[in-house]
Amino acid sequence: MEHPGFFQKVGPFRIAEISEKLNIEEIISENGNQEIDLSDVASLASAKEGHLSFFEDKKLLDTFQNSKASACFLNAKFKDKVPENMVGFITNKPHETFVEAIKLFYPSASSQGATLNTGSLIDPSAVIEEGAIIEAGAIIGKEVHIGSGTIISSGAVIGYRTYIGRDCKIGPNSVLTHSLVGNEVTIHSGAAIGQDGFGYIMGAGGHKKVPQIGRVIIQDKVEIGANTSIDRGALTDTIIGEGTKIDNLVQIGHNVVIGCHAVIVSQTGISGSCKIGNYVVMGGQTGAVGHIEIGDGAQIAASSNVHKSVPPKGRYGGTPAKPMKQWFKEIIAVEKMVETRDSKLKKPGV
Repeated sequence: MEHPGFFQKVGPFRIAEISEKLNIEEIISENGNQEIDLSDVASLASAKEGHLSFFEDKKLLDTFQNSKASACFLNAKFKDKVPENMVGFITNKPHETFVEAIKLFYPSASSQGATLNTGSLIDPSAVIEEGAIIEAGAIIGKEVHIGSGTIISSGAVIGYRTYIGRDCKIGPNSVLTHSLVGNEVTIHSGAAIGQDGFGYIMGAGGHKKVPQIGRVIIQDKVEIGANTSIDRGALTDTIIGEGTKIDNLVQIGHNVVIGCHAVIVSQTGISGSCKIGNYVVMGGQTGAVGHIEIGDGAQIAASSNVHKSVPPKGRYGGTPAKPMKQWFKEIIAVEKMVETRDSKLKKPGV
């Protein structure tokens, strides 16, 4: 069954409508069709015909020029780079203008998704398969789907249109919104899944919130620890791969993709748009900056901070993280320096 989505979308909008509503001063249209309907917003990489996107980072120039987006916001300095069959909206602040476009298409995107409006703890529109158990005090929202054999514990809140598969265990006081959950998934107490990602455009006059219209996808046989937080995606989805095990008190940011059978230990923080491969192990209190990749089978030592991509099967440690052998050599070198210094200080006359 195809999921109907978590946000109500309006539109489509004509090129001229977008230009007028967002005060666009110049339109570049070599071969683009200004009469087309724009039906949705998307990232450059995932955009299709009829989609509207934005471009401002020159590192993504190849992605921009190969994008299938029908229209795009961009700075005037890139106006000669607009590919064929794309309409360019010239603006000084492409990302900020794109945020306003998201609000046009998804006016309710900033809401958390109402769970109930009937006064009942289980909304009558929810689909609950035979054999599922809903404990006293659990709240099941509108159009939720819950599979047979799944247990929803007391105090859990399952938000609007969230789908949960079969034979899952959803712990007490956990909250799931904007999420699609597979089979045999365990989510322990207090976990928060599907809330807004930490998305802002920073500025001297204040920080503008970027609507988060993605989802959280949790595949089969995943386990998520108590008080762990997993943000939904901004435009694309946050994905937790099959069989991955996540400890307590882990923070996973928006658009993060974690592969299959990874192990993420307590108090780890993974920043937005980070990609974690299959069978990766991240020790306790590790951190990863956004937009990097940690390759399949890599291991990150506890209390390390990863600031750049790690190759498959890499073993890294330290702050900033580096190959394990190099890290150990540096530790030993510092220890020897200290020993040498201390031995000199102990000599008579020194």
